[in-house]
Amino acid sequence: MLKAANFDWKQVQLATTNIGTKWNFIPPASPHFGGLWEAGVKSVKFHLKRIVRNETLTFEELSTLLTQIEACLNSRPLCPLSDNFEDFAILTPAHFLIGTSSFLVPEADINDEKITHLNRWNKMQAAVNSFWKQWSGEYLSRMQRRPKWLHQQPQPQVGDLVLLKDERLPPSQWALARITSLVQGADKLTRVVTIKTKSDEDGVENYVHAGEEC
Repeated sequence: MLKAANFDWKQVQLATTNIGTKWNFIPPASPHFGGLWEAGVKSVKFHLKRIVRNETLTFEELSTLLTQIEACLNSRPLCPLSDNFEDFAILTPAHFLIGTSSFLVPEADINDEKITHLNRWNKMQAAVNSFWKQWSGEYLSRMQRRPKWLHQQPQPQVGDLVLLKDERLPPSQWALARITSLVQGADKLTRVVTIKTKSDEDGVENYVHAGEEC
């Protein structure tokens, strides 16, 4: 395994050198230098402790749980892939790892059932659903921090791809929409917009508050 890893690394090193890639490493034993990704690790640990609690998991169960949590984290939207009004594709962290977006096969929502009556697989799915609801809710809330309203922010524009809050969606799936028109107030600020989602039929319009749900 060590020889195979060394061979793969040499291939990667050769390929990146040819295209002028420059590597910047943080000092050893100093995770605070990597605050961006360490914040993601901290978020996983925080919610993982809350859903696992005192439960004893086997290696396979823990591996399965962490893999599905990884798919949830790497599915978060970063930016649109195009400016096409009909295109709802987004760039996610998974694109940098596997070249495409990550997703989980939807499972039945069993959070209302008693955990003691579930088999081991269902217990893992209940844990993933619980993690998704807690983490995605926290992720969306951070995008709407109150202090940002103290200063004027860039206004929404027609054609912008926005993220909607929908608690009914299964893990790793996000509700996306395009802004079709703006509704400005007397102060010329936009607080309500008209949107179109991918599942909307022709002629169907939805109104949302720009500062609350998108």
